[in-house]
Amino acid sequence: MSSSAALPDPAANTAPSTAPNTASSTAPNTASSTAPRTAPSTAPPLPGPADRRRWFALAIVMTAAFMDLVDVTIVNIAIPSISQDMEASVSAIQWITAGYALAFAAGLITGGRLGDIYGRKRLFLVGIAGFTVASALCGLAPNADILVAARILQGATAALMVPQVLSIVHATFPAHERGKVFGLFGAVVGLGAVSGPLLGALLTEWDLFGLGWRPIFLINLPVGIAGLLLGAKFITESKAPRAMRLDLVGVGLVTLAMLMLIYPLTRGHELDWPLWGHLSMVGSLFVFGLLVRHQRQKAVIDGSPLIELSLFRVKSFAAGIAVQLTFGIGQGIFFLVWTLYMQMGLGWSVLRAGTTGIPFSVAVSVAAGISVQKLVPRFGRKVLQAGALLMVAGLLTYLWEAEHYGMAITSWQMAVPLVVMGVGMGLIVAPLTDAILSEVPKEHAGSASGLINTVQQMGTALGLGLVSVVFFGAIGDRLAPQELGPAFVNAFQQSLWWVAGVLAVIFLLMFALPARPKAHAEGEAAGDGPLAKEPALRG
Repeated sequence: MSSSAALPDPAANTAPSTAPNTASSTAPNTASSTAPRTAPSTAPPLPGPADRRRWFALAIVMTAAFMDLVDVTIVNIAIPSISQDMEASVSAIQWITAGYALAFAAGLITGGRLGDIYGRKRLFLVGIAGFTVASALCGLAPNADILVAARILQGATAALMVPQVLSIVHATFPAHERGKVFGLFGAVVGLGAVSGPLLGALLTEWDLFGLGWRPIFLINLPVGIAGLLLGAKFITESKAPRAMRLDLVGVGLVTLAMLMLIYPLTRGHELDWPLWGHLSMVGSLFVFGLLVRHQRQKAVIDGSPLIELSLFRVKSFAAGIAVQLTFGIGQGIFFLVWTLYMQMGLGWSVLRAGTTGIPFSVAVSVAAGISVQKLVPRFGRKVLQAGALLMVAGLLTYLWEAEHYGMAITSWQMAVPLVVMGVGMGLIVAPLTDAILSEVPKEHAGSASGLINTVQQMGTALGLGLVSVVFFGAIGDRLAPQELGPAFVNAFQQSLWWVAGVLAVIFLLMFALPARPKAHAEGEAAGDGPLAKEPALRG
């Protein structure tokens, strides 16, 4: 599994909304995101009660969001099969997932602004068409290099498609119906989290038409074509009246900086850590510095920077962004390493590995709902910190089991630590966005939401790059076949220590979050309850 692609936050479309999240995803991949908005949406005339077109439109955008969410977890569970079939290098294995996350992160804010300027329906259709084409290229890729390029294209087109989803919902549904709609989105996120690994395992195991792992991508073709045709008919166009200008220089700088950091990490182990790699990683810091300078100038020139730097003056936001980045790194490391450990280390089938992750996915979804509805309104920040401690406890239990049982460990023995980790993750991912946004000025909520989701995806990409250091770096070269399994088990254990360390850092950073999000206190004071506002959906 991977970090799930997170759904866009409604705050990106209606700045005042900073309510708690109600859904989560397993991954890394949990995956999607949003872009900042500068003004309320210009919605078309609201349909009458008998007009069902809006529900068709909802089904279409929900299907697209589900397709993106499932795609992340499907790919991760099939990575070992892809690696063996294509004889992929270590760096290719990492870039199949990291390339998607990096392209997705780099394009999210720009994708949202393009929708504001040129129309959300238009960009949604362009995105889903591109995503479908990229999926076909992935499924037909003759070698690992082409597959990596197609995955990068897939991430870039998802960045055009996904930010439009809740923008379209806001433009289509009246306020009194949105609570029900966001509840449906929460169910879609949970379903994607649970079904992604299992569907990926089944499609790979069935070897349909002798295609092996390729159906995990090709299954997007009929879904994407149907979404494109039906979306053109049923989705109503909308734009923002005063959309911010594009900051392509900012997008270029942040992408370059991430590439200069991540590429040497993924290739370093294979190339014996050359000098140019170290220079590139150091140079990335200077590019990030140029990005900050450019953003300051952009804010003065036309008031439309890619990153609203003034947000970092808010202590809870700055700390929350650090938590989101660090959490993404931990997810990026764990989910890829875990998949490699089960399939290439323990020699399990892809189906067994996929079903082993189901207790984790279910625990995340259940805990996420409980945390937002019951726990956070009462205990505030302590819920997130308890989640970090639970994840550490689950990791330590997993470490003990991996050491004690070795190659003989079973799926049932893994279930206990996975459930504990899943509950911990559910306590974090659902309310985190609300905690970060609670002290952000309402007029900047959209920009903040876009930045939160972008940073999470960047963290995931960085974590996937670090797999070369924390996992493959612990596996010796030129191993005999009988030594491969134990080497993978040992590398997995070392990787878990890294993830535990990341979570310890997250626990400390959480002390800078507000003890109790202001949105909750205000809502209860008004008699509305903590869930009166629209939920912010994230993975």
